[in-house]
Parts: sequence; structure tokens; C-alpha cells
Amino acid sequence: MSRLRRLPDPDLMPALDRAMVRHDLAAGLGPLNPPPRILLLYGSLRARSFSRLAVEEAARLLILFGAEVRIFDPSDLPLPDQVEGDDHPAVHELREHALWSEAMVWCSPERHGQITGIMKAQIDHLPLEFGGKRPTQGRTLAVMQVSGGSQSFNAVNTLRLLGRWMRMITIPNQSSVAMAFKEFGEDGRMRASSYYDRIVDVMEELVRFTILTRGHADQLVDRYSERKAAILRRDADKDLATQAVG
Repeated sequence: MSRLRRLPDPDLMPALDRAMVRHDLAAGLGPLNPPPRILLLYGSLRARSFSRLAVEEAARLLILFGAEVRIFDPSDLPLPDQVEGDDHPAVHELREHALWSEAMVWCSPERHGQITGIMKAQIDHLPLEFGGKRPTQGRTLAVMQVSGGSQSFNAVNTLRLLGRWMRMITIPNQSSVAMAFKEFGEDGRMRASSYYDRIVDVMEELVRFTILTRGHADQLVDRYSERKAAILRRDADKDLATQAVG
């Protein structure tokens, strides 16, 4: 069972002015192949989830810009610590997609002035390190939010804080869609507006920063404190091995 959502009509973007699209938007910044691998997360389980619809619009743009995308469906994701040892298929799959990715898009509704529990649960299931692997560190990140009322930035501000905590490279631009119920038609597609144009801007920037930092992630997150801790662990393991032999 895959928890990746199928993206409907990936080539249909009625709100986009294709004459303004730059197909070489990352030219000269770094290697363009293989395509950037981008994981998109959204924060609502409603049948008509505006955060999911916004993520789908972002995914279509990313495909147009040459990226490979995956949208994770958190419908059966347990709460953190609900399952012993996080041993749940949805948790395992989320982590696998995170390890596959080299960039992410996080989009949450703003609820009571903050991101949703669904959004936070997905991030909480991504540890800084497990099994010697780092599912978030050094990856680029774009943050977005949708609101039912006037424009706000509470959710994207929190997502930025979390991105920093997860040691990600959060790009400068961001998207906040106000009164989201007015911005999407009955078909679930976003209407042409400055809000849509901002999502285009953000996805362009994400691709650029991903290409720019590609190949440098390990160096960018190489830390003195972690190198020191690794040496201490190695020496401790040697001492234990010596004691066992003795």
C-alpha cells in the first residue's frame, strides 16, 4: 500500500501564464540532472483540503520546472509516541520518502493561530538522525499556509522555526493564501490571482536553491560538535571491545 497521492491533471495549469515561464530558471547554478526530488506535505484530512489543493498546484509547477515530486497522504499516520518505537507502516513510508527527497514543501492550514496537529505530527515523525541517516538535514525547504480568514503568517513562521530546528535550508520566499475558500473553484483548481503567482515564485525559488546547494548538503551540515561526539562514541566502543576480549 502506497501512501503517495495521485496528482490529478499534472499538466493542466489554467491559472499559469506559460509565456512568462522560464524553462532554464536554474541554468548555471549547478547540475540539472537527475531531476530535483521534492517531497510535499500538507496538513489537513478534510475531503476538500485547501492545504492539499495548494500542494497539488505547487507539485504541478515543480513538474513543469523539471522536478520529480511525491505527495504524502497522512491519513493513517499515528500520533508521535502512539505506537511503540514508531513501528508503523505510515511512519516507515514517510521516512523513506524523506530520505529519497532533496527538498520539501510544507503547507499547513492556520488553525487557532498555528499549524495543525496533522502537520506537526508528520514533522515530529522525522528525526534528525536514525540508523546513521539524516532525513531532513541539508535539504531545501519551502513553506506555505492557507487561511480561512484574512492573510496571516503565523503558520509559515512556525514552519520556518521547525525547518531551522530540523537543520534545513529554508528558502527566503513563502506563500500565504488568505480566504482560501475563495481562491479555489469547485474543480479544486486555484484561480488566477496574486496568491497563485506567489506560489509560482516560491516553487521557482525552491528549484533554484535546490540546484544551487545540490552536492554540498553534507558539507553544509558538517559540524564540529557532531564530529567530536562521533570520536567519543568510537573510543567508547573500542573500550568496550577491549574489555570484552580481556
